[in-house]
Amino acid sequence: MTTPVNIELDDELARIYVEASPEEQRRVQVLLSAFLRGLTNDSTESLSAIMDRMGNNAQARGLTAEILESLLNDGE
Repeated sequence: MTTPVNIELDDELARIYVEASPEEQRRVQVLLSAFLRGLTNDSTESLSAIMDRMGNNAQARGLTAEILESLLNDGE
């Protein structure tokens, strides 16, 4: 069973997704589902806990608060 959700993308990524074939869109959906499923080791883990873990992983890979702020501001 699946449930539709809305996510915001920048204009270019949204255009690429919308213009993709139904098969390519389905592949993106499967990859995103697998990615999100892989973020949690425990199906009862909260979204907040998952986001905290993602943030910690990003920081360990060199993402600074300044870089994150810049990325977030680019989306406005």
